[in-house]
Amino acid sequence: MADWVIIVDDDETNIKIAGRILSKAGMRVTAMKSGEALIRYVEENETPDLILLDIKMPGMDGFETLSRIRQIKRAKNVPVIFLTADEKDQTEAKGLAAGAMDFIKKPFVPEILTIRVRHTIDLDHLQRNLADEVDRKSKENERLFLHVVSSLASAIDAKDTYTNGHSSRVAGYSREIAKRAGYEGKQLEDIYMMGLLHDVGKIGIPDAVINKPAKLTDEEYDIIKNHPVLGARILGNIKEMPGLQKGARWHHERYDGKGYPDGLSGKDIPEEARIIAVADAYDAMTSHRSYREPLLQSVVREEIINGMETQFDPEFARIMLGMIDEDTGYKMREE
Repeated sequence: MADWVIIVDDDETNIKIAGRILSKAGMRVTAMKSGEALIRYVEENETPDLILLDIKMPGMDGFETLSRIRQIKRAKNVPVIFLTADEKDQTEAKGLAAGAMDFIKKPFVPEILTIRVRHTIDLDHLQRNLADEVDRKSKENERLFLHVVSSLASAIDAKDTYTNGHSSRVAGYSREIAKRAGYEGKQLEDIYMMGLLHDVGKIGIPDAVINKPAKLTDEEYDIIKNHPVLGARILGNIKEMPGLQKGARWHHERYDGKGYPDGLSGKDIPEEARIIAVADAYDAMTSHRSYREPLLQSVVREEIINGMETQFDPEFARIMLGMIDEDTGYKMREE
């Protein structure tokens, strides 16, 4: 069944343009001209996959309309993207604070409209499906739940032509580092799960960007750098495991504060994320890439040393160095 989008805008031209673009992309579109009409509709009918909502409308504006939508039980979780010609930062900040998922500027650029609508719907579906799966699996044993998460991690890795088993290796390395740091029991299980899902946000990054063989443009790099935020948004929907998002959001932070997305530094970075950061970097260096073979073990060791107190937490970097030194046959890498 086609994804269903409701467009709310008092301008007939905007409705026709957006409707034509999304219909051409295979989506089902319903048009409305006021916030009042939208409220009446969602109170009495099934809810769509997404609502495109104009901000400036006569009568009830977009902000008030969104507030009213969130008070309707069946519609409170429907993703909303605001439509606006307003370039002011405070308008966007107010909309995001009100619960909007994104902003799309008018006049519409067809490719941007289609991509943002598609990604928002896909992310929402993923959140719902993952939350449902977690809830269902929590009633069974943890082995089956781990199997589901491992399968999801494999699906994430499959998006990238140059990764094979990356998430499971990062999870394994993270668990071993944590064990040597004194973690035990459920702490080890949790960090393994965080490692498996640390790259879940890549599910929302276009394949063309992830697998581009040439150097990324600044714009494309900014898209890639958004995957920790997307991952945290997805995993944050799993209320039963509130800490699960730590690895996803902060595994690209640096100990010196020069990482992303939040520029955290030192001990302000959650400990689990500091562990996963070392494991993630180690696996990147010891895996095959389109442009190189795995680095020599001695080179990897030197890079870990050079990254201590800049890229990596020195405590966890030292533990990784110990693991490297014990691996005399260089077996700890992608086969």
